[in-house]
Amino acid sequence: MAEAHQAVGFQFTVTPDGIDLHLSREVLKHIYLSGVTSWRKRAIRFKNGILTGVYPASPSSLLIVVIATMSTIYARIDPSLGMIDTIKRTMPVSGYMTVQTQTVFSAILFSTGLWLSLILMLRYTLKALLSYHAWIFESHGKISFCTKLWLTLVKMFSGRRPLLYSFQTSLPRLPVPRVDDTITRYLESVRPLLDDEQYNQMEVVANNFKKDQAPKLQKYLILKSWCATNYVSDWWEEYIYLRGRSPIMVNSNFYAMDLLYVTPTHRQAARAGNVVHAMLQYRRKLERGEHAPLRALGVVPMCSYQMERMFNTTRIPGIETDFVQHLSDRKHLVVYHKGRFFKVWLYYGGRHLWPSELETQFQRILDDTTEPQPGELKLAALTAGNRVPWARARLKYFSQGVNKASLEAIETSAFFLTLDDEVHGYDPEKLRSLDLYAKSLLHGKCYDRWFDKSFTLIAYKNGKLGVNAEHSWADAPIIGHMWEYVLATDCFHLGYTEEGHCKGDISNGLPPPIKLQWDIPLECQEVIEDSYMVAKVIADDVDFHGCLFDEFGKGLIKKSRTSPDAFIQLALQLAQFRDKGEFCLTYEASMTRMFREGRTETVRSCTSESTAFVRAMEDKRPKCLLDLFRKAADKHQNMYRLAMTGSGIDRHLFCLYIMSKYLSIDSPFLKQVLSEPWRLSTSQTPQQQLNMVDIKRFPRYVGAGGGFGPVADDGYGVSYIIIGENLITFHISSKFSSPETDSYRFGQNIRQAMLDIRALFDQKDKKEKEM
Repeated sequence: MAEAHQAVGFQFTVTPDGIDLHLSREVLKHIYLSGVTSWRKRAIRFKNGILTGVYPASPSSLLIVVIATMSTIYARIDPSLGMIDTIKRTMPVSGYMTVQTQTVFSAILFSTGLWLSLILMLRYTLKALLSYHAWIFESHGKISFCTKLWLTLVKMFSGRRPLLYSFQTSLPRLPVPRVDDTITRYLESVRPLLDDEQYNQMEVVANNFKKDQAPKLQKYLILKSWCATNYVSDWWEEYIYLRGRSPIMVNSNFYAMDLLYVTPTHRQAARAGNVVHAMLQYRRKLERGEHAPLRALGVVPMCSYQMERMFNTTRIPGIETDFVQHLSDRKHLVVYHKGRFFKVWLYYGGRHLWPSELETQFQRILDDTTEPQPGELKLAALTAGNRVPWARARLKYFSQGVNKASLEAIETSAFFLTLDDEVHGYDPEKLRSLDLYAKSLLHGKCYDRWFDKSFTLIAYKNGKLGVNAEHSWADAPIIGHMWEYVLATDCFHLGYTEEGHCKGDISNGLPPPIKLQWDIPLECQEVIEDSYMVAKVIADDVDFHGCLFDEFGKGLIKKSRTSPDAFIQLALQLAQFRDKGEFCLTYEASMTRMFREGRTETVRSCTSESTAFVRAMEDKRPKCLLDLFRKAADKHQNMYRLAMTGSGIDRHLFCLYIMSKYLSIDSPFLKQVLSEPWRLSTSQTPQQQLNMVDIKRFPRYVGAGGGFGPVADDGYGVSYIIIGENLITFHISSKFSSPETDSYRFGQNIRQAMLDIRALFDQKDKKEKEM
């Protein structure tokens, strides 16, 4: 294995006869090609900046406006109402031009101004149209005339062939809800969780806040919303993620799984080679803005800003707060295998390495038998432990010499790859296979993932894959978008040979991976070990269960004329009550990406309507069950829609709380709200964002979704993905240390709750047939 020794572009020696200069043409050729590649990327970014800047118009439309203006002038018609003549008179260089030249130049200036004004008019018209959200509250299949007209206008003003970021400046700002509305919805959300005395006390505290402190806080928050692109997102990233000093492993990071039933090749290096190449293709399309922007109903654009930091991004630890470091272009990745770190170049001869070349590089690493250097084996545990010790160690031991250079290689890499020495994946013959697979992706051995990278790609010995993602820079749907592209490209576009190797030739002279060097003193090794012990306690406490529910899926739920998400959320409420004998504050993540730089909002799924349904189910009152179910489902769907359209509860209260801290205003109400534990935290993983695979034709090529760790010490974390028409996967997490929770038990409760709710509709259908 080559270490730090690398070929150089030139060498010279001083002799009695002068300087003897030796040039390496091959290295100079690659330096030249690398420069060409960089300039080509700059040119593409510049071109995309122009295209995005003038959207929904196009640069060619300027020529049309100029020609139209000139045509009217030569037809002796003044479209400018005298403005062209005014420009002619005020031009400082008019004395050096002929009258005709002055006229042409003035007409071009007027046309450019008119063109820019039209762009602004189109953009603000589109922004006004996108601020209309009544469509989302209409019943499925019953679109009003107003919404039909609105859809037509949005299509008309949306332009043609938009780039990924074309709609960013046309997206509306996230509105600040009225305090009265937020307080009313909050009190409504906690009513089923409090007895009469507790609720009356909370009502008094909330009304005092609304009357005394809220008006001032609200005024400043509205002022912030005028100045900031999004009044929530910057504070959310800073205070929820970056200022947290506890470990991000399990507590913040999340994971995504490979295809559930299919493994295209069992060769570890080959699978990694194809997938890394697919990721590079995705990154190139991302840099060029070639991915189509996501659109609700195929019309309403979603914000894409989170995608900018997917690659070349690392969370850097700090004493008081971390920060996200994003670089524009990186040409290498870092690979971890059996305690060693290797730097692998992703470009050769001005192009991406082919999958076969990447396979060769990864196989070289797998074949390397060198031992880890002192302190290297568990080095990544620093990113898994508490943030302050990691920040101090980074300043003290990694700020100079080989440690600085090697750490910089990791932190500036495109992403991080772990060639894992374990075997994981779903095996229907092994009961715990999905559970162990999830735990491995979530925390591994606590030292074999770089938890600070935007994401770590994990390739197992049997060819299975997964991703562990850091949460501060983006939410799960962003990683899901990339992951869908990568898996589809791997299986349906790149493919493998009959022997399971990557397709394609291998260039001669491919530089081998570079083993990173470390000089880690004993004191630093002690810090590493301490971080590892902290992380191991957390990892060992994670109780995980993966539940594949295949009795029915989205197809049957839709036949019952119910939203699949509402159906599942009500099943979760029923399972929670059966599991613990009580209801709890429930978090469901909703997205606010219809607004510029929108991220998430909370849907409080435990409502008076849902608790009434659950109690009726447990009391065996069959006559009113379906009616109560529909009321609860409608209530949930309405809350979800409110959250999506900027009328949620929790982000508003969170921002009021942060504002109160800045203004040194003590608010008992906000303190109590922000300290309430979410004992059931849930999230739905989006599916088929890209529609690259027809899962009706290829039903086995489905992903298993992903999950996250428990949010509360005595609660559950539940992520679910609705796959096709007949499968729903639940990822359930809790803590072994809590005597109140058991992930497997909760999974069984979810399964039974789903079946019991289905039975209500089966009984209804049976009665209708008998009639």
